[in-house]
Amino acid sequence: MNPVLLDIPTEFTTSRLHIRIPRPGDGEAVFESIQASLNELKQWMPFAHEEQTVEKVEANLRNAHAQFHTREDLRLLLFRKADNVYIGSSGLHRMNWEVRKFEIGYWIDTRYSGQGYMTEAVEGISDFAFKVLHARRVEIRCDTLNMKSKAIPERLGFALEGTFHNDDLSVDGSRMRHTHIFAKIRDLSVFRDASE
Repeated sequence: MNPVLLDIPTEFTTSRLHIRIPRPGDGEAVFESIQASLNELKQWMPFAHEEQTVEKVEANLRNAHAQFHTREDLRLLLFRKADNVYIGSSGLHRMNWEVRKFEIGYWIDTRYSGQGYMTEAVEGISDFAFKVLHARRVEIRCDTLNMKSKAIPERLGFALEGTFHNDDLSVDGSRMRHTHIFAKIRDLSVFRDASE
């Protein structure tokens, strides 16, 4: 089936979070969040090394909105339910629709780090992938030195399937990067046929 024909919800909630696709007008909040978190983001995220403006972030989010509907990438923004404050980004990326394989990526505004929000978001997005998108495999990849990022899949019961050594350059280009690959797979006992 062509993934464009799939009816995929554009928002859902967890106990403390409202998780939804980017919408026009989100650029300012995301830009402010990036600026507040720049020192931490520069260690791990390539986009943090590029000059950011509200306009560039807004354009990027509008492209992400379109890509959600074409099923090329499923970016999601995270908001606290209590006050609708934007706290971070995540989503399902590098998907293979035939296999139903997705990779979760994420970053959090430094001001909201350490409160369990990203663990909650990743768990919610993982559940969304398995229950709504019928994922067979969900991966999380991270630099082996990124202890905060690595702690999330470990906490959520993802299996460390392996490490790619000298997989890439670090985002600042100063060293060779090693990458952990964590994964959860759908319980194979639930499959009745290959088309499920």
